[in-house]
Amino acid sequence: MLQSNLLQTDSTRLPFGAPAQSDQMESGGIGDLINFGLAFLRRRYLMIIVTTVLATAISLLYLRVTPPTYTAQVQVLLGNPRAQFVQQQSILAEQAFDGTQIETQLQLLKSRATAAAVINQLKLTEDPEFNGSGASLLSLWQPVRTLLSSPPQERQSDAHGGPLESVIDTFLDRLSASRVGYSNVIEISFNSSSASRAAEIVNAVANAYVTDQLEQKFEANRSATSWLRERLHDLDEQALTAQRAVDAYKAQNNIVSTDGKPIGDQQITDLNARLAAARAQTSEARAKLTRYENLLGSDPAKLTSIDGLDAVGPDAMNSSIITALRQQYLEMSRREAELSARVGRDHLAVVNVRNRMREFRISIFEEVKRLAGISQSEFELAKQRQQEIEKQLAQAVSQSRSTNSAELTIKDLESRAKGLRSLYETFLQRYVGSAQQETFPISETRVIFPASPPPSKSKPKTIRVLGFGLVGGLSLGIALAFFRDVMDRVFRTSSQLEAALELPCLSLVPLLQLPSPTKSTIRAAQTVEDLRQRTISNAPAVHQTVVGMPLSRFTEAIRSIKLAIDHNPAKTSNQVVGITSALPNEGKTTIAASLAQLVGHSGKRAIIVDCDLRNPSLSGTLTPKAVDGIIEVANGNCSLEETIWRDPKTNLAFLPAVRRRPLIHTSEILSAENISTLFDHLRANYDYVIVDLPPLIPLVDVRACAPLIDCFVLVVEWGRTKIDVVQHALHTAPDIHESLIGAVLNKTDIKAMARYDAYRSDYYDDSHYTRYGFSDS
Repeated sequence: MLQSNLLQTDSTRLPFGAPAQSDQMESGGIGDLINFGLAFLRRRYLMIIVTTVLATAISLLYLRVTPPTYTAQVQVLLGNPRAQFVQQQSILAEQAFDGTQIETQLQLLKSRATAAAVINQLKLTEDPEFNGSGASLLSLWQPVRTLLSSPPQERQSDAHGGPLESVIDTFLDRLSASRVGYSNVIEISFNSSSASRAAEIVNAVANAYVTDQLEQKFEANRSATSWLRERLHDLDEQALTAQRAVDAYKAQNNIVSTDGKPIGDQQITDLNARLAAARAQTSEARAKLTRYENLLGSDPAKLTSIDGLDAVGPDAMNSSIITALRQQYLEMSRREAELSARVGRDHLAVVNVRNRMREFRISIFEEVKRLAGISQSEFELAKQRQQEIEKQLAQAVSQSRSTNSAELTIKDLESRAKGLRSLYETFLQRYVGSAQQETFPISETRVIFPASPPPSKSKPKTIRVLGFGLVGGLSLGIALAFFRDVMDRVFRTSSQLEAALELPCLSLVPLLQLPSPTKSTIRAAQTVEDLRQRTISNAPAVHQTVVGMPLSRFTEAIRSIKLAIDHNPAKTSNQVVGITSALPNEGKTTIAASLAQLVGHSGKRAIIVDCDLRNPSLSGTLTPKAVDGIIEVANGNCSLEETIWRDPKTNLAFLPAVRRRPLIHTSEILSAENISTLFDHLRANYDYVIVDLPPLIPLVDVRACAPLIDCFVLVVEWGRTKIDVVQHALHTAPDIHESLIGAVLNKTDIKAMARYDAYRSDYYDDSHYTRYGFSDS
């Protein structure tokens, strides 16, 4: 159960306690969502602001270094309407400006030929903006790009003194043309660093395109007129010759036809239609006869013999005799079922009913045989009719074979004559139109309105660039901040700890910044009197905080731990409390010492036992000169009273752990019977036994001494301990997890907590700390 819960918690990787926050938001609604957003901004506002400022600064730098660009635009109309008489006499087919044709015109506008014509007209090869001698970033880059992409032979001017390829490439990069919506209007745009220059060039491009269209149409009309004149003479002679050949062949072969079609062909067509109908009728009669034969092939004595009666066809279904017999049969079947259910299937009345049913089936079959005979007659008649039509068709085909050769020849001659005459008339009409069109040439394209110098630059757009930089920087900052929150897999809030570990958070212990020990306190620990009386006189300031600062936030946090221990449902008369953590240096020793000091200062009999045999840091801090400890007492080398040290201020007893040599099998020592006996003795003589245990992850000592402990308190360091580490530690120690009464979030930065938990505020006055010379971070 613990493993599934931990895995489920680990799978939801949301920022700083997101599982708990998510539950709150689901239960609290929009209010908790707003609080979550405000807390997120309080935590990461600096990162968001810095990212936004950097993005805005980059936008300003871009606006500063990028030269302005002006875009002039002109619109050209395709398919300029012409006078009706011109359209009727035009020799060339009217151009349908569909999507493909308009795309073709766009490519012509952006062709190198158009660019070369405009460059030569305006002498742009001498313009610094195009020949690479200007200071524009685009003009500086364009020659380099051209030299890298074009072959060596194209890097020089052509034989006719045309512009350099680099100038054409620069020109085409600045030129653009596109269709306006779904209309026949093309919009031409040109970018330049000068507004007047951009308008001049784009107007020149439009005029060059219109002029080129007009010249091409005029040249096409002139060439077509010359060719048509010669072609008309030849077509006239060919049409007359073909017509004379048709007339002569008809007279020679005595061919007669009605409506342009030979009489024999009409007869064959009619016979074919009649034969198709006869074959269809024969096929239908055969199918009906087959269904009758299939039904008659079954045994009338069987009950299932008339099941296929409906499949015979409408003749059987519409027969009044069969319908009456079937109704009587169904009535007998119903009576047979009722009698069988009443007197049994073998009763004489039931057998008589079955015999009557068999007679009805035989009668039905007799009627079906009569219908089958009728169907056989219909089939024979249809078959005979089909054979007669086939004979007539064969005779007609035989008669028409003698004239097939002549008909094919006459058809070919007539087709040739008609084609030549039609072609002649068409060419004559085109010739007349072409002759008229030469005197009245008109272009299908025109400029709607010439371009004027643009009043403002087209790019870079100052507002757009700044807006993009601001919005982009803000979005990037929020994304980075959110990513930083997602990757922050440490404990930050009590709700996060409770959701991840499924344990109550007993207390939030603040981080203390205490003054370093003075020389006087160090010398006090070295007096002979203290060693002789085993008195603790050099306790660190952090361990004495609960006594020296009774109204501080730290002391209240320790009181919360004691209150949770006192209200533990499994509490025994003599409580043994184990203080542990997942990793070293999380502050468990400080929590254990402070809790013991608080219990002792309240008047209870309390003892703190150092069971961290590998690293007895508490013993090294409180009793550095101790010669005997818990191991010696357990082995019987000395008594408990000779080993215990006491704090004169709180009357707290302390059982140290003396490390004379490296200990290897510490888990065996803690799980020994003599240690259990020692703890039984401590239970009998003290109200509280506070045990400073080693961490869970590096050692197994905590699991070894688990039977000695009544309840555990888990210490977790705020902002440093990974959630996955603590979950893994509890997963590997299920016995300890069952005995845990809760967890403590230690070394908490109370001021930073406001950025993670919007519900927590500062309940205490900092004067309680400064009064004793300490300060809370």
